[in-house]
Amino acid sequence: MSPHRPAVYAALLLPGAAVAALLGSALLSGCDDAGGLESAGPTPTAVGPVRLWPDMPPVTAPPYDYGESDSARVPGVRVPGGDVHRVDPVAVVRAEVAAHPEEYSGPDGMYAQTATAIRECARTPRRCPVMAPYYRDLTGDGKDELIVGIRMPEQQTGLRVYMPEKGGLTRIMSTVDQVVGVQLAGRDLVVRVVSAGIPGYEYRTAWSWDGRQRTLLPTRDEIVRVKPAPPEPSPSPPSASPSPSPSGGA
Repeated sequence: MSPHRPAVYAALLLPGAAVAALLGSALLSGCDDAGGLESAGPTPTAVGPVRLWPDMPPVTAPPYDYGESDSARVPGVRVPGGDVHRVDPVAVVRAEVAAHPEEYSGPDGMYAQTATAIRECARTPRRCPVMAPYYRDLTGDGKDELIVGIRMPEQQTGLRVYMPEKGGLTRIMSTVDQVVGVQLAGRDLVVRVVSAGIPGYEYRTAWSWDGRQRTLLPTRDEIVRVKPAPPEPSPSPPSASPSPSPSGGA
C-alpha cells in the first residue's frame, strides 16, 4: 500500500472495531490537520432517466436497411501470409467492380465513371480514383486492416475497409459521403462529413469493430460546430439630413 494514502482508505482493509476506531480518529483530526476529511457540501440527488410515452406500441415493421452491417468477401484476391500490406489496393477495388458491374447504389455501388476510371488505373495511373491506402488494426486481432479511399463525382469519397481472413479479404465497411476528413483514433475510424443543412457544423461518425456482426458499425454519431457563426452585420448609422438653408430677407 502506498504510504501517501490517507488512513481512511486503510480502514477498508481492517475488520470490526479497528475500522470504527480508525475512522473516528480520522474524523476527529480532520479539523486540525490539513488534508483531513472535510465536507464537500450537499450531494445532488441522483435523477434517473424518465421514460416518455411508456404505452407506445412495439415496432413490428423492420427499419430500412442502409447496409451499414454488411460484409462481403472480395472475390479472387489472395492475401499472402494474411498481410494486407502485400496486397494492391487498386486490384482489390477492381475485383469488386468486376464482381458488381451494374451496382450503382448500396455498399457495392459505384458511379459508372468511377468504375471506368478504376478499370483504367494501370493505363492512366494519374487519373486513378483510388487513393493511397492506410493500414491499422481495427479489429484487435493483431493484424492490420486495409483502409481505402475512392474519389467520386460531386465531391464525394468512398471509404472501404478490408480485413484479412482465411487467406483472402473480407470487406467490413463501405460508405460514400461528402467527406472532409478521416482520422484514426485507437481502433476507431472517425469520418467527418459536411453538414448540408447547418452551415458551420459537420457530422462526425466513429466506426468501431463489432465482433458479433463482424463488421465496423457507426457506434457514435455527433454534430460538431467547426467554426463560429459569421457575425451579423451592424446596422448602418442613419445618414444626417442636410440643414435647411437660411432664407434670405429682402
